[in-house]
Amino acid sequence: MAVSGPSPSLWFRLHPSPGPVRLRLVCLPHAGGAATFFQTWERTLGAGVEVLATRYPGRQERIAEPCLTSLEALADAVAEELTDFLDGPVALFGHSMGASVAYEVTLRLESSHPGAVAGLFVSAREAPHLVTPRTVHLLDDEGVLEEVRRLGGFGAALLEDPSLREILLPPLRADFRIAGTYRATEPVPVRCPLAAYAGEEDTGAAPDAVRRWSEVSAGPFDLTVMPGGHFYLISERDATLTDISRRLGQLMVAAS
Repeated sequence: MAVSGPSPSLWFRLHPSPGPVRLRLVCLPHAGGAATFFQTWERTLGAGVEVLATRYPGRQERIAEPCLTSLEALADAVAEELTDFLDGPVALFGHSMGASVAYEVTLRLESSHPGAVAGLFVSAREAPHLVTPRTVHLLDDEGVLEEVRRLGGFGAALLEDPSLREILLPPLRADFRIAGTYRATEPVPVRCPLAAYAGEEDTGAAPDAVRRWSEVSAGPFDLTVMPGGHFYLISERDATLTDISRRLGQLMVAAS
C-alpha cells in the first residue's frame, strides 16, 4: 500500500523513497546529533521506505530556536508533529538519547493513534526504566567535551575548533540534560515489535542493559549485538542498515 505525502515540516528532513512510499522511518538523533547523521540511510533501506530525520530545535536549520531541555517536552512535540504523517505506517529508530525519545513518542502515538506505529528500533541505550541519571550537563565546557571524546561520536572533532564550539556546545549541553535527567517511572510496554541494537564494547549501554528493553515489549523483541562501542553505528553502518532494512521489509509485508 502506497501512502501520500504530507506538507514539509520544520521538524523533519525528508529523504524520499525511490518509489511509492509504503512505510516511513522516523530517525531520532543522539545527544548533540542532528538530522544529517541519517542523510544517506534511504539509499540502503531500499524502495518503499521514506526516512524522516528529526531536526531538534537549536541546531542547523533551527539554530535560532531555544533548545528543549526535557525529554517529555521533546517527545510531546515530535509526536504532535508526526500526526500529519500517519496516513500510512511509521516505524521509529533512535540512537542513544534518541532511543528514549523514540520510546516515549511510540507510547504517545500508540495511545492517540492505535496501530499507527509498525515497529520501534532502539540503539545504544539502557531500557527506559533503568537509565542511570547523569550530570554531564552540569560540568564545565571541558568536562562536556571530555564526555564527547569518551563516547567517540560522529562530529566530535568539530568541537575541537573554538569557533564551532561556541555554536555546538549549547545544544549538546541541553541534550545531555535531557538524557541525564530522564527515567521512565515504570516499564510501560509498547505493543509494536521492538528491535534493540548494542555495541559489544559499549560501557555506557552494555548489551545486558540493552537486552532489558524486552521488559517494555508486549510484542516481538530481538537484540542484535554489533562489534564496537557506543557509536558502533558508524563502523558497522552497512551491517546495521542491512538488518534494519530486512526488518522494515517484514513490517511492510505485515502492513499490506
